[in-house]
Amino acid sequence: MSRKIFDRELENLISQMTDMGNTVDQRIEETIAALRTMDLEKAAEVANSDNEIDQTEHAIEKLCMNLIALQQPIATDLRVIAACLKILTDIEREADQCADICEILTVGELNTNSLAITHVVQMLEAARDMFRRAMDVFLSRDVEAAREVCESDDIVDAMFSKIILEVCGIITESPQNVMREVDLLFIIKYIERMGDHATNIAEWVIYMETGVHPDLNTKED
Repeated sequence: MSRKIFDRELENLISQMTDMGNTVDQRIEETIAALRTMDLEKAAEVANSDNEIDQTEHAIEKLCMNLIALQQPIATDLRVIAACLKILTDIEREADQCADICEILTVGELNTNSLAITHVVQMLEAARDMFRRAMDVFLSRDVEAAREVCESDDIVDAMFSKIILEVCGIITESPQNVMREVDLLFIIKYIERMGDHATNIAEWVIYMETGVHPDLNTKED
């Protein structure tokens, strides 16, 4: 494979991952809409759409393997391909979290009038913003912007802690509805993980540019 062809295939890899990121971002938007309006039909669509994302992931993995197998990449190129494989996993897991949230919506009995629901939606919007910015830095390779994405995870984590306290208060006041509120705890844990995946993407972008993989996703006890 000539260098020109290799560069074209590398560009194709970045393009396909960007397209997958856009598809996952759409899933997050649909999840936000389903959660805000308790649209169970939309939630079911998202919950059942995960196979499409999985198939895309496998196709891009194959492309990465072919790039490595057909030409021994130089160090910088190999670093990019390796980072893409890691980022690919985090993009796919963002979609998994959406499917998990929407599955809870379809089988649970959440209190649509709960103030906690409003805060959960806001938390998901914050996680989506992190993901979108992470995909932006994947294209721009802006290391400073990538670090800012990682710092934003503190906002999502703070919202996570706040909602836990709210839900615990609700359970204390209405213990008969404990299972309904527990569903909210599962949902916000999934959203918290979405913030972590966005942080992971940003960290791998830093690795692509610097050769050093920082650990900016460590949680304090």
